Amino acid sequence: MYVSALFHNTRPDGEPLPQEAAAFDLLERLHIDYDRVSSDAADNMEKCDAVSAVLGMPVCKNLFLCNRQKTQFYLLCMPPHKPFHTKDLSKQIGSARLSFAPEDMLWELLHCTPGSATILGLANDTENRVRLLIDKQTYDAEYLSCHPCICTSTLKIRMEDVLKKLLPDCRHDVTVVELPDE
Repeated sequence: MYVSALFHNTRPDGEPLPQEAAAFDLLERLHIDYDRVSSDAADNMEKCDAVSAVLGMPVCKNLFLCNRQKTQFYLLCMPPHKPFHTKDLSKQIGSARLSFAPEDMLWELLHCTPGSATILGLANDTENRVRLLIDKQTYDAEYLSCHPCICTSTLKIRMEDVLKKLLPDCRHDVTVVELPDE
């Protein structure tokens, strides 16, 4: 799998997709520094391991979830190799029967395609229909890694910037959850 060298505050070459350009525009507008790598599509955690080696940190696992009625939506950011069991999360957020949300809702709410769900997509959720959940281990880390709404780039951003600049600008709060290690 191809993975580029590390770039600092530099967009990928070429013509970006609109959602990718919007993510970089947001980071620039908020004066959020980032490190970036480009790669072949890193659309699953195995492929993200190669990206993690260049970034110098694990790429965060982002899951887009919903309740059974598909009326409540969640973006869960968690460590990449931590197991995910819906029952562990359901109890903490008071929502039974969680499942993966439909692809069309991922696009409608976050402007992301499968494999590219990201905290940066919350800027597209102007009606605050997505509740952000971050596992405590990820929340307590110095950096967060994420895609810029496309899985051929991966970013490393200071968690402090996410919490103090990005989320207030996107008008989203965070719920910290604790998923067990097995």
